[in-house]
Amino acid sequence: MQIDLTGKRALVTGAGHGIGRAVAVALAKAGADVVVHYANSAEGAAQTVADIEAVGRRAVAIQADATREDEVEKLVSEGLAFLGGDLDVLVNNAGHLVERRPIADMDTALWHGIIDVNVLSTFLVSRAAIPSLKRTGGRIVNMGSLAGHNGGGPGSVAYATAKAAVHGFTRGLAKELAGDGVTVNALAPGFIGQTAFHDTFTPDAARTGIVAGIPLQREGTPDDVAGAVLYLVSPLGGYVTGQVLEVNGGLLMK
Repeated sequence: MQIDLTGKRALVTGAGHGIGRAVAVALAKAGADVVVHYANSAEGAAQTVADIEAVGRRAVAIQADATREDEVEKLVSEGLAFLGGDLDVLVNNAGHLVERRPIADMDTALWHGIIDVNVLSTFLVSRAAIPSLKRTGGRIVNMGSLAGHNGGGPGSVAYATAKAAVHGFTRGLAKELAGDGVTVNALAPGFIGQTAFHDTFTPDAARTGIVAGIPLQREGTPDDVAGAVLYLVSPLGGYVTGQVLEVNGGLLMK
């Protein structure tokens, strides 16, 4: 079945590379116009826009610090103006491990930085977009993580805590918005290769060990995650809300 999102309008945060780019391009290939948010990856965001335009859809790149209320409000208002007034799909993909550090050695600034880039950003962008999503009966997809279930790898307690919070935020917001016809779900990706995240934080030896423990015997790809987003924002996922969908090749089975 071909997923058809023709005429839908989407905002994807952190869409300058990796999973965010794959999601933005997949939405465009299905027919959506896309606002491409980025924080620091201007060149990557421009490439995402070019990829979207190459498949015949409209896109614009907008820079914002998603942990700052004023910049988020500007992102959403400019995005809505580009899209023509309303929003059908919000994908809160922005997030970061930032740094591996044990809790005993972590200062409060790093703790807040990790929590903010993952949790505060999801809250701020969602809050700004909700009035529009209520008008369209839209869809929100938040980016959680396998770490939010199992506590993550070495030095990632803060990140795991943040992603567990995203899972809880997703379930609570799904209850708040159900009466408005808005669905809210999250994805919990496992080991997704081809991303700056693992290029930065996961040594090659660790990657080999992780893949050996995955029942499907391969790393996930950004396109694997994008496919799950397409399901949740399409009519196929219309009766699914408040769920955390596992995208991990069987690494965690629930």
